[in-house]
Amino acid sequence: MSSKSEKKDLLGPVKEKLKPVFEKIGELTKVQRLLTCLITFALIGGVYYYFIYTPKNKELKNAKSTYTRQKTKLAKFKREAAVLLEMEQKMAAKQEEFNIAMKALPDKRELPSLLTGISRAGSDAGLDFLLFKPASEISQPFYKEIPIAIKLEGRYHQITDFFYQVVRLNRIVNINDVDVKSKKEGNIVELSCKAVTYMFVEQKEEPETKRRKKR
Repeated sequence: MSSKSEKKDLLGPVKEKLKPVFEKIGELTKVQRLLTCLITFALIGGVYYYFIYTPKNKELKNAKSTYTRQKTKLAKFKREAAVLLEMEQKMAAKQEEFNIAMKALPDKRELPSLLTGISRAGSDAGLDFLLFKPASEISQPFYKEIPIAIKLEGRYHQITDFFYQVVRLNRIVNINDVDVKSKKEGNIVELSCKAVTYMFVEQKEEPETKRRKKR
């Protein structure tokens, strides 16, 4: 009961202030009341439009514009990521090919074993070595050629077996300048050739001072 009485006490002054307004409205005609209502609603609508709807609508447009830009960026990044993935796969494939090629090129430490392998191929084929002489290295931009002068003696099928074993070596060996001569002793032949293997040379970066002098 006390709360109701307190509310009445609070609303009392408000009612007293609004009483003249209601009395004036009561004196208006129906048309005037209708116009008053329309004007009131128009004012409320205008206030809502300019102070509430317009800022919110602007925020919504900005959010849509930001969303469209971000969506475009995301599509672009997805395309770039797909291209990057493809390039990474190609790089991995090229790296694997490079590793295979590097395995076929001996370094300085593996060169003696490679020469031993070529010599063993001739011995296993039953050929007699008359000459086995590595020559001076020939420098190329990214590798060195290592020629080996070879002279062998044996039968035709033994020479064929020697070539077959050289091909099966896990290093690159090319046979050039092949010269076969028949011997008087039956079907014995003399083979002269040059076996060429290759050694990869890593390029060293020149010091900055040296590059400046060259310029």
